[in-house]
Amino acid sequence: MKHTADDFRAALPVMLRPTTYLPTLDLTLANMTTPQAVAQLLAPGRRRAFFVNAHCANVMENDRQYAAALRCADMLLPDGIGVSLAARMTGQRLTANLNGTDLIPALLAQAAREGRGVFLFGGTPGTADLAARNLIRAIPHLRITGTRDGFAGAQDDAAVIADINASGADIVLVALGVPAQEIWLHRNAHLLNAALTLGVGAALDFYAGNVSRAPVWLRRARSEWIWRLAQEPRRLAKRYLLGNATFLTRSAIRAVRHAPRAAVLRRTLDITVSASALVALAPLCALTAIAIKMDSPGPVFFRQTRVGRDGVPFQMLKFRSMGQDAEARRAALLATSDREGVCFKSRNDPRVTRVGRFIRRFSIDELPQILNVLRGEMSIVGPRPALPSEVAAYPARAYGRLAVKPGITGLWQVSGRADIGFDRMIDMDLAYAASRTLILDLILIAMTFRAVLSGRGAH
Repeated sequence: MKHTADDFRAALPVMLRPTTYLPTLDLTLANMTTPQAVAQLLAPGRRRAFFVNAHCANVMENDRQYAAALRCADMLLPDGIGVSLAARMTGQRLTANLNGTDLIPALLAQAAREGRGVFLFGGTPGTADLAARNLIRAIPHLRITGTRDGFAGAQDDAAVIADINASGADIVLVALGVPAQEIWLHRNAHLLNAALTLGVGAALDFYAGNVSRAPVWLRRARSEWIWRLAQEPRRLAKRYLLGNATFLTRSAIRAVRHAPRAAVLRRTLDITVSASALVALAPLCALTAIAIKMDSPGPVFFRQTRVGRDGVPFQMLKFRSMGQDAEARRAALLATSDREGVCFKSRNDPRVTRVGRFIRRFSIDELPQILNVLRGEMSIVGPRPALPSEVAAYPARAYGRLAVKPGITGLWQVSGRADIGFDRMIDMDLAYAASRTLILDLILIAMTFRAVLSGRGAH
């Protein structure tokens, strides 16, 4: 059975936080998947929600009304790579990019299934009407109860409120732009009968076809701003080029000020050690890549979803040490595990290639995780990152090992690795999480060289 990110996140109600406070923005943002965000937005009760990106944070610095509107919202949705980077500066990770142009269609699809009415307010004259027609074509049974433009149609607040309430809408999407839409809702949302009010920025322009979307690969990289900049360089250059640089600089300064001295030193150690290792071990990595390609068909690298700090998933990198069908064969081999507990390890795993046995023996297969460390997903020292299926089977006490970043090396690795049972591994990881210091990390790094050379428990 293949476990998805949602499967194991559902198994961690204690560890997972639906919101995360970012000191770099001084805001509390939703930290959840898109389906979870949709469910939360449509949950019983009244709710006002806004999207927050780097531009929003810049505007907030100089607009007290807008800042107040954001802080009084019921839900703030992280939008874009800038906010994600600001979170990583303080060792946090946001689960998903909840940008409006991707989340709103999912929200409206669920609203259509539940029979909820939607009102579109904003955009140039005709934009809301065209967006409504396109959305109705794209989403079966979607009920648009009314539209109103954001120019002449937005001049009289009382008339707007009366129009929306008369429509019987359950959801109101307001597209007046930042910060006008947030300030308008902050001032008027309590007069609306709709349960959900949402500021959506330029979303109606996207749905109307006034603005084209970036290619999927660029959106997945959270870099749609590059596409927007290319389309409207004169209007958006200041916002994206100067604005993004200003935002990241301010976030970095706040991250350093906020971070405990130990955290700053630990991150400095991670970057220094991993960057130095990347340069020093480059020839070995190149030789390993060549050997893997010559030994068996398939990619050089193996990517696998692992569970990081606070239960947040990430893609861990390794040199491939098994055949291409390794994941498909795993379930059939679980009974052959040489290790007690939920973590599978087999000394004679038939999936391991000839080169794979050698690089596992000396932990060379783990070297690509240096990149995970540089990206902030892992640390040099910490508990080994577990598979989603393993975390889903954890006893309650084992969740404590998710309180710190996973590492390349740690107490378990220098004490015997796979020869150590699951319960003892958990004891070691909990002890490390409770008492870790920079001195301890340095000692464990030094002990790792001995562990690698001895090869004890490496299989």
